[in-house]
Amino acid sequence: MTIKGIREGLLVTLGEGDWDTLQERLLKQIEEKGTFFRGARLALDVGNRILHAAQMGALRDRLSDREISLWAVISHSPVTEQTAQVLGLATRLSTPKPERVVRPMDTQLPGEDAILIQRTLRSGFRVSTHGHVVVIGDVNPGAEIIADGNVVVWGRLRGTVHAGAQGNEHCVVCALEMSPTQLRIANLFYVPPIKKKNKGAEIARIVKNEIITEIWNTKVK
Repeated sequence: MTIKGIREGLLVTLGEGDWDTLQERLLKQIEEKGTFFRGARLALDVGNRILHAAQMGALRDRLSDREISLWAVISHSPVTEQTAQVLGLATRLSTPKPERVVRPMDTQLPGEDAILIQRTLRSGFRVSTHGHVVVIGDVNPGAEIIADGNVVVWGRLRGTVHAGAQGNEHCVVCALEMSPTQLRIANLFYVPPIKKKNKGAEIARIVKNEIITEIWNTKVK
């Protein structure tokens, strides 16, 4: 097992051995060097090891209890990589790009740092990410999405969604059917009308310190 500093925090590369042993070894090192690890953002390179949601989620919770944020899992296994994406974890480390002269832009290009989920999110399913979330399917009551960016649901949104979770009031939530259990953008909550008719595809965004919904089209003000 090796630990080194990277631009995004710490990178832990696991060696050979079974998962339970390596996990306990990592947690033991964290206990022994508490001040070094406390508050760190940690990326975990598991090589070809296949990990499922229960294993990965349990480690993330144990790290969180020690004030450590697991933000990325790097693996050559498609199963492990997909599991990490479903849990809202990154699967790639950013690499420095060569400097080049460009004309300054007034805006940011959309669509970066996003995860795509091609399934219906059922009750008890939770997705959390620093980027955007695109769901091709429904979000059922009891399912939860937390994103620092935008949330797009190509289906029925009936669960809980929090876009712009770090306070970005420019984020939006889009859905083919907007009937959320709870909807938040930044620090504001959406209060739906008492009797709301299905208008088809809608977009929710903040206007004058209030979340409104309107017909979803390609021109977002």
